[in-house]
Parts: sequence; C-alpha cells; structure tokens
Amino acid sequence: MKFQTACKLFFTIVFSIALAFAFSARKSAWGSTGSESSPEKISVDGHAVVVELFTSEGCSSCPPADNVLSWLDAHQPLPGVEIIPLSEHVDYWNHLGWADPYSSASFSTRQREYSESLRGGVYTPQMIVDGKIQFVGGDRDEAVEAISSASRMSKADVRIQPIPPANSSARNSVSFSVQVERIPLSGAKEKGLVFLAITENNLQSNVAGGENSGRNLKHTAVVRDLKMIGKIDPRPDESFLAQPSVKISNAWKLQNLRAVVFVQLQSSHKILGAAESMFPTP
Repeated sequence: MKFQTACKLFFTIVFSIALAFAFSARKSAWGSTGSESSPEKISVDGHAVVVELFTSEGCSSCPPADNVLSWLDAHQPLPGVEIIPLSEHVDYWNHLGWADPYSSASFSTRQREYSESLRGGVYTPQMIVDGKIQFVGGDRDEAVEAISSASRMSKADVRIQPIPPANSSARNSVSFSVQVERIPLSGAKEKGLVFLAITENNLQSNVAGGENSGRNLKHTAVVRDLKMIGKIDPRPDESFLAQPSVKISNAWKLQNLRAVVFVQLQSSHKILGAAESMFPTP
C-alpha cells in the first residue's frame, strides 16, 4: 500500500510540473499588449504568413490596427508560424487635414485591386492575410485566427539573403539573393508574380492635423518600396532565381530595414509563399 501511495504521489508531482510548464510556454507564446520585452523573430521555412495592413495617419480608426500589426510582429503569437507584416499607407485620406508622410498612391491602387478579387470594398484600416482573407484591422482575435488558418496551407519554398558587397565602400545599395522553388499547385491558370518589399520599423509622426491631430503615432513594418522582380509559373517543378538590388534612401535607417520577398498570383492575389531578411549593417 505504501508503495502504491508513493507511486501515485510521484506521478501527481510529475503531472503538475508538466502542466505548469505547458501553461508557461503558452503564456510566453501569446504575450500581451503591455510593455514587455519582445522576443526575436524566428524564421520558419514554409510557414510564413504575410499580413498586410492598409492604413493612414489621417484615419482615427487606424492607430488601434497599427498597434495590432506591431503586436503580431513583436510577439509572433503562433508557434511555428512566422508572421511577416506589411504596413501600406494609402493616400486617399491626405486631403482631409493631414498628409501622411508614408503614404503612396501605389498602395491605394493595390488596395483597389484587392477589392476586386476579395469583393470586400476599400476601407481603412483593412487587414489582408496571405492575399485571401480580409477584415477590419483592429480585431486582434480575428487576425490570429486568420493567420492560423493561412499557415495550414501548403507554401512555396522561398528564400532571401543579402549578398556581401564586392566593394566595402558601396553603402548606398544592397543586393539580395532570392530563390523560389516547389510552388504548390493552385489549380489556377495565372502567373505567379514575385515581389520585393522594403519595410522600416520604429517610425513615428507627430500628427498636426486631421482626425488624429495632436497624437504621436508609431508604426511597424512601413513599406518604403514595393516592386515586382519577376514572374513564375505556379508549378512544383518551376524555380525562380534573382539578385535584385535595393537603393537605400538617406531617409531610411539601415538597422530598421527588412527585405521581404513574396509570390502572389496575378489575378486572385493569393500569396503562395514568403520570406524576409534583415539588412546587413556595417
């Protein structure tokens, strides 16, 4: 009897320790919206999900969505999934009292193209996950659910890494090696477009007009440049190689820059795979 009691006590202690460890890991993975230190991002091959936020400093509903995007980037709440954020500032709010310094007409055009494929209209803040799921950007729970769903889809093997410069004095541009392989069959007869985006973290504005007048707004992963660098047939036996060069603006801070490459179907706009890289610093 004493032996049986001792065994029960032993297994109870082991179970309690395991339960406490699991709870601690879950809490660490989900994080919070407080001022805790942010964990480093972990690159996960084949499980990257692109989260685009169409936003504007002139929109009073947008700062909460900007905060959600920052939280997703900092906390990476889904184990095994790399969340790649893109903050795209539209320009159609600029005539309403405040011209967003990060806005571009090209992002407004991109959002309108999404409205045609998703039939979701054009509004801010609008969050779009992997080019196929759209919703109001301030809803953190919906964002996590959409990212979880997108992460379970088959992804292309996408890689990007900086190329060491041949001349150490060449500091105004950076080249990257981009490789795309093993694209999952989509069933759609449309080209896959390969895009390169340059994003910058730790940006902020003291807004002096419009709906957010008087506020200090902070941003994560603001898209500074977005360009197509090639096309690929969406088939597993196809591959894509490129070495695009990025000219670095004097207005950008090198240590806050990331290069993001993603493959997107031309008409349906579904994103088939993505990867990101930091910029090399001296």
